[in-house]
Amino acid sequence: MPPVPQAWRETTVDGPRTRRWSLDARACGELGAHRIAWLGIDTVHAPYSRVRLAPSGSFFLACLEGEGRIWLEGRWQRVTAGSLCLAPPRVLNAFHAVPGSGWTFAWLRYEEPSWTQPLVGAGSPLRLQQGAEDFGRALIGLRAEWLGGRDAALVHHWVSLVHGSAQRLARPWRGSSRIGDLWAKVGLDLTEDWKLSTLAAACAVSAEHLRRICRRELGRTPMEHVTYMRMQRAQELLETSETKLEALAPQVGYHSAEVFSRAFVRCVGMTPTQYRERRQPAAR
Repeated sequence: MPPVPQAWRETTVDGPRTRRWSLDARACGELGAHRIAWLGIDTVHAPYSRVRLAPSGSFFLACLEGEGRIWLEGRWQRVTAGSLCLAPPRVLNAFHAVPGSGWTFAWLRYEEPSWTQPLVGAGSPLRLQQGAEDFGRALIGLRAEWLGGRDAALVHHWVSLVHGSAQRLARPWRGSSRIGDLWAKVGLDLTEDWKLSTLAAACAVSAEHLRRICRRELGRTPMEHVTYMRMQRAQELLETSETKLEALAPQVGYHSAEVFSRAFVRCVGMTPTQYRERRQPAAR
């Protein structure tokens, strides 16, 4: 098992059995029109591993066959066929193949400067058990056209399908406006001492019902989502201000800089100070 975040470094390991197809915006201008930097389909085996400490755009990974491991919610999680994982920009991404098991997945990374609104944001899920197959089909179709006829109109069609699929996956509250309103309310006051009972009362459902909805739509518990939203806001503050951690922590619902820093490392993969030091020049 790879190490915990504090010991991680940028890593690219393929191994002799890895088979990759990828396409970037330099080769295909249609990708750049949607801020897509890079996409591909990989079939991998151990010791395949990737660690990206602070990627500049939203990331999608759909498991098509086999299984692998990906770092989500501060821990390694198993992903199998049908699982789809998302990650916001400038948060540690890490995933690796499992010894003895092949893994095929489709992936997509955006290029999103810090002054733009990212596709995967505070209201997005990080893990879904639906949508991977459709997302994979769109990338498989694009691959077939790019390696075959490369007709400009059809390339445009397939890229639009890929981007449209990503947009839909990143917007989870299409069928539940009360839950969407709840998270909008939480986002306006992250300093509140939110508990499961108060979250449930705010949208007039039982705590267990809210837990089930969030597990289904977000892939995490309500309280895990509160933490995720706080970390998203903390990233914004670290990117756009020089506020000291002692003053920043209460703005995102933490009573001490130490507790805030521990939560930040677990979710983002580096300390708040390290994150601030890695800011893009344009965000200074």
